[in-house]
Amino acid sequence: MNKTDILIGFFIGILACVLGIFLFITFFTDFDFMSGIQSMKSEGKLGKLITLGAILDLVAFGILLKINKEFMARGVVLAVICIAILTIFA
Repeated sequence: MNKTDILIGFFIGILACVLGIFLFITFFTDFDFMSGIQSMKSEGKLGKLITLGAILDLVAFGILLKINKEFMARGVVLAVICIAILTIFA
């Protein structure tokens, strides 16, 4: 059961990051989602965009700890670590 909770938390973390990226591109740029990602990639700012998207992982982590889902919160931390590694190589 713990492994499935960690996996669910990992997916929550990844989805929260993608949602954060989508919200940032939608509200703060004039592009739609895919063209915004392509524009940021061509400008060399894709890593910064991913980092801004990961801010919503803090919210997901806090909510999961508040409702006593510690293993899911560990999955969110694992997702943040994977996102950080992706940001280094992006």
